Amino acid sequence: MSIPTFLVMVAIISGSALPVAAQEIPGDLKARITEKTTILEAIEVQRAALEQGLEEVEGSARSLSHEVKNIDANIRALDLTIRSNEVTIERLALERDLLAEEIPRIEESVADTKLTVKKLFVELQEREHENLLALFLRNKSLSESVGELQTLAALADRLIAQVDELRSLQDALTDRMTQTAHAKTRTEIEQANLASRQTIAAEVKSEKERLLEVTKNQEVTYARQLAELKVLQEEISKEINEYEKELRRTIDKNLLPVPRVGVLLWPVGGSGGRLTQEYGYTAFAARNYGSKFHNGADIGAPIGTEVFAAEKGTVISAGNQDTYRGCYRAGYGKFIVVKHENGLTTLYAHLSKQVVKKSDKVERGQVIGYVGRTGWATGPHLHFTAFATQTIAPARGNLSEGTIQSRSCGPMPVGGDMNPLPFLDIPRSAHS
Repeated sequence: MSIPTFLVMVAIISGSALPVAAQEIPGDLKARITEKTTILEAIEVQRAALEQGLEEVEGSARSLSHEVKNIDANIRALDLTIRSNEVTIERLALERDLLAEEIPRIEESVADTKLTVKKLFVELQEREHENLLALFLRNKSLSESVGELQTLAALADRLIAQVDELRSLQDALTDRMTQTAHAKTRTEIEQANLASRQTIAAEVKSEKERLLEVTKNQEVTYARQLAELKVLQEEISKEINEYEKELRRTIDKNLLPVPRVGVLLWPVGGSGGRLTQEYGYTAFAARNYGSKFHNGADIGAPIGTEVFAAEKGTVISAGNQDTYRGCYRAGYGKFIVVKHENGLTTLYAHLSKQVVKKSDKVERGQVIGYVGRTGWATGPHLHFTAFATQTIAPARGNLSEGTIQSRSCGPMPVGGDMNPLPFLDIPRSAHS
């Protein structure tokens, strides 16, 4: 008619969780969090519509007015993303305030429940020492003895219920502590993204001013510059392909990981972007590249979208080819090259911002930069290439590992390139 002391102790020690209903969430904070969530949902709807419109602008005829519209659309998209960062930070602050109010109440409930369990445990332990014969002899009637046995059983049931409640409280406390740590980490990430995107927005606005200044806002001037740029782009494309074509022939597949989903992480954050050009002799390459060959995969996404390291490794090169007078808008723009431990080296190009530098160690999934349209890019996207590390040139002179001296663009990342798609876990949305 009683529960073993050992089992009660095990139940208390192994316990932990608080039903949400056990503590009331402050209504004002909850309402404000809901309000922020509604604002974020509205921003996402606007961003989706703007992104669709941006695709249409990018697909129209090339002209100065088209380019200005393109830049303006990217600025609006960035402004919405920045606003989303700001509202997310505000919502996270409210969530942390909620947690800060909940945790002390849960801790108090844990303390009270532990005290109740202790008292019940002591009382039950004292009654356990009486045997059934003594209990019946002490009482004047059978009904009194049965009543006392029922009281003892009720006491045991109450103790079990209190132990279960303590488990729930302890689980809730652990959960709230985890949520607090998660909210803190997310806030730090959002703040870093916000600062980076504010810098990117300023640079895009400066790009528009520079474009209008150089062209004197004249379509004929822009058309002439565009024609000159196309010749330069074709020359650079041929130069890269001539070098990499030979390197592709030297690749030893025995030194590479077996192509399979997940060898490399999909490198674009946000909604994952969309696959806009695949590897090899694509239709776009045939029309636009002197080499007729595309040495990677293009993933279209709004400017300022996070770019992740596809695998842990070391940054062996990072640069900005737009700073070279003969290469502005004709090469990779801002790029990063990461050498991994699995025999692959990855290139991330046309970035709007880099947040790592040469020699930095990076982890799989770490933010290393943001999607942009620097270099030769008709619209914002990430150019992602996988090289066989065995073909990567060693560092020499002023050149970083994995680069050669280009005729027009300074240090140029090159290697024996391969189709990166078989190594990636491609989100379904990327094919939409």
